[in-house]
Amino acid sequence: MLKFFLTEGMGRWQLATGKTILEGWRSMGKWATGYFGVYSLLWGFSYGAAAMTTSALMMVTMFPIMPLWAWAMIHGVVGLLLVLTGRYNVFERIMTVLVGVMFVTVVGSAIMLTPDLGNIMSGTIPRMDGGSFLLVLGLLGGVGGTITMASYGYWIREKNWHGKSWVSMMKLDTSVAYLITAIFTLSLLIIGAEFLYGTGIEINGEEGLVTLGTMFSEEFGSVARWLFLIGAWSAAFSSLLGVWNGVPYLFADFMRLVRKRNMDQPVSEKEPAYRFYLLWLTFPPMLLLFMDKPVGIVIAYGALGAIFMPFLAISLLTLLNSKRVDNMYKNGWITNGVLIGSLLLFTYLGIIELVNLF
Repeated sequence: MLKFFLTEGMGRWQLATGKTILEGWRSMGKWATGYFGVYSLLWGFSYGAAAMTTSALMMVTMFPIMPLWAWAMIHGVVGLLLVLTGRYNVFERIMTVLVGVMFVTVVGSAIMLTPDLGNIMSGTIPRMDGGSFLLVLGLLGGVGGTITMASYGYWIREKNWHGKSWVSMMKLDTSVAYLITAIFTLSLLIIGAEFLYGTGIEINGEEGLVTLGTMFSEEFGSVARWLFLIGAWSAAFSSLLGVWNGVPYLFADFMRLVRKRNMDQPVSEKEPAYRFYLLWLTFPPMLLLFMDKPVGIVIAYGALGAIFMPFLAISLLTLLNSKRVDNMYKNGWITNGVLIGSLLLFTYLGIIELVNLF
């Protein structure tokens, strides 16, 4: 819910004003663009390692012919080549196939488990044990709740959606996207809970996934196991590919605004800053691949990524309640309430963690 309102707000800002979210941050002051510049480099380093690791975890479980770090590097380089050599329509088709595969296979796997609906509903009640702060942030950031949301505006431009007449289409597009995301994420949680809860088994590496795959095979057969793993890999690699394509646009836009060059032209994947950030996502993070805690890398990235959400909420509260947009495109009371609620949520989580520390 939080991420729907955040993404919808950024799309509405761009279509209503014709300006990217980076241009919106610049209008808020140098502190906002400066925050993004520093944050994007730190986040890119951690995300690159996490994305390659997650894709490799699935692949090494299916094909244990190479070590995890080798599979991770292959995924990073393949993503780099696909983005450098392909156009947006090629990228969109690949993403459509990956999303379709992951949705059908993983949701189908969850349906086969016929979970207890009562337990699922009780699980929607927010509660957090002591010491769970990092995991909560990891979940928030791990399901598209990071800087990646700000890439949406550049994909809008690639689709040639310009002007206020596209606002309703953008809202429909965002609604469908996050509905699919919610169903998929819930399905993964169901699979994990049904097989692992109460067993003492943890997924800390490929060994845990092999164990889960074995349990899945014993329950439903080898075909079902392969479908689940292929779907999980599709989810991981589509996430990598989406960031490899989308976030470099943000960095290129940032550098354009800093240098104050080509201000009247949209950013392009051919710009040096775009390609620099694409390389930054791919090669420096490979240093982290030799750490023997692959899942720890993923959780750490998610936690770092989730810290971007309160900044984004503050941005949209400032920009979409100002004179920068026409009255009909300003935030309504529901949107403002959700954005303020997200700030309160992070404040609450932070206080709880501090209390637990002391």
